[in-house]
Amino acid sequence: MNRIALIDAALLAQVSAGAVQSPRLRKNHNFHVSEAEPCGRLLNAIEPGSYVRPHCHLGADKDETILVVKGRVGVLEFDAAGLVAGKAVLEAGGENIGINVPHGTFHSLVALEPGSIFFESKAGPWAPLAPAERSAWAPDEGSEGALGYYQWMRGQFD
Repeated sequence: MNRIALIDAALLAQVSAGAVQSPRLRKNHNFHVSEAEPCGRLLNAIEPGSYVRPHCHLGADKDETILVVKGRVGVLEFDAAGLVAGKAVLEAGGENIGINVPHGTFHSLVALEPGSIFFESKAGPWAPLAPAERSAWAPDEGSEGALGYYQWMRGQFD
């Protein structure tokens, strides 16, 4: 028999520690057993300095819901040309704790404080981003321009 899995301070600390140790400064803790499941449910720990290239999910069933459970995260929404169409600060226990991102909406996130963690849910099965889902106007993760672009995104919340 399966047991209820607690999302407690110990789990949050474990996932956060994994993000600190990761070269990408991010770490997932999946609740779904396989990437083929019809719904992806996960904790995503993110540290300041982690660059999440702006992207979208084009499938009509790929709306994405994000709830911050620890820390503060800045969210940027972009239009198709890469201009900022909206931004918000999400904070655990704050006025804004989450978002729902409609499919086809370009977005990115930046950690605004160490130890930030959000819960994410999106229809499965998981698949890597298709070329049309990657922003043509933002650099690839790990590329020469990624640090500067990350710093620009982070600066949107100063």
